[in-house]
Amino acid sequence: MPKNPNSKSKSVKRDEPMTGAMKFFLAGCVAELYLLVIRRFYVNGTLEQVVAWDDYLKVFACVGVAVLAVGLVLSLLWKSDKKKRVIGWSVFAAGAFLALASFLVHRNMAFLSLLTVVVPVVMVLGILWSLYDRECALALSILAASLVVLWVCRREMDSMYIGTYVKIAAVLYIVVLAAAALLTKSGRLGKLLPTDADPLPIYVACGLSAVAVAVALINTAAAYYAMWILAVVVFALAVYYTVKQL
Repeated sequence: MPKNPNSKSKSVKRDEPMTGAMKFFLAGCVAELYLLVIRRFYVNGTLEQVVAWDDYLKVFACVGVAVLAVGLVLSLLWKSDKKKRVIGWSVFAAGAFLALASFLVHRNMAFLSLLTVVVPVVMVLGILWSLYDRECALALSILAASLVVLWVCRREMDSMYIGTYVKIAAVLYIVVLAAAALLTKSGRLGKLLPTDADPLPIYVACGLSAVAVAVALINTAAAYYAMWILAVVVFALAVYYTVKQL
């Protein structure tokens, strides 16, 4: 009889977060590689390559929609089996990325720069959600989303074509941040934030993000400095929770 019959199950539980983190890391690397290939042949390629990839992106968008549909069907068919359901949703996410990235870049090459930033951010957040406490992961997710919003504000808020829409989206984002803080206070975030979690990081993330976006609405140039401040906060929070986790 083994001395500790529960050692195997405990080992499996410890390995699950690391396995999830590795999956996010590999998926992020593959997605970023696809974007780099697009940049090489569609943005910086020869005329023949650009023309060819203009058609390829249309095909990839259609393939992504097909993969997305297959993943959705599999997820619904396997809804009673957790492991298979995860596979289905993974296929759905892969198809969604392929379709959305191909479509957006084909419509406007400027989206490529945004996607090359969003992909590693999502990858890092996925790793954080796998390894860290819920309050840390949620706070860092809010701050990361705010960094993306500030980046868009800095680049597009003065645009004569979409500047107004960006300002409206920024205001709506501030409203979302306020709603997130209120839901945290009332304990209605459900599985996102357990009742025994510390809500302070969420309040700090929502407050700093709202102030930073409001400053960007007033002065576009200030968005650059607001981005750096939030980046420092993200780094400090990540280091703090890493030490705490260890």
